[in-house]
Amino acid sequence: MVDRSWASEQLVKAAQDGDPESLVAVVHGAHPHVRRFAEHLCTSPQDAEDAAQEALIILYRKIGSLRATAALASWMFRIVRHECLRRARRLLDHHDTSGDSGGNGDGPVASAEDEVLKRLEAERVAEAIRALPDIQRRVLIMRDVLDHPGRTVAEALGLSTAAMKSHLHRARTTLRLSLRGGVECDQGPHDSTHI
Repeated sequence: MVDRSWASEQLVKAAQDGDPESLVAVVHGAHPHVRRFAEHLCTSPQDAEDAAQEALIILYRKIGSLRATAALASWMFRIVRHECLRRARRLLDHHDTSGDSGGNGDGPVASAEDEVLKRLEAERVAEAIRALPDIQRRVLIMRDVLDHPGRTVAEALGLSTAAMKSHLHRARTTLRLSLRGGVECDQGPHDSTHI
């Protein structure tokens, strides 16, 4: 059973009323739960820590505005989810822009409509990546987004190279199907040539 004493109604109420010891207890108690949740959603350990810290800062500053003390945990996790998605979008936007026009900035300026469409597409990709099983998401991000060598990814995640390749192939296939709206994938085993 998950320990929820850090979010007990009495402790949260005292923190909302301005009791400094209660506020510190809530923030300190929330950190491991928030961090664990962020690790499952964010693309890297650094982003997870940053998202968790951002959520705790918001908790510290705005706990008084929380209407229902019982909603504290879900409120915190929504903040973390938002931060992780924001960071993933920023990473994807950076990846897209560095891949376009050779990164020299000489390309034509995109219209506002193009920018909106690009952001919507980045959100779709980030959401599809987030929906992957944990190990597949980590392999995909380390290999395809962060561009780590296959052996490095396998070692970092404690996998054999064959297992890493299998997870990567499944992640790519699932992502492709998700982004195509479930249309059957017609790409065969040659996808693994990028590994």
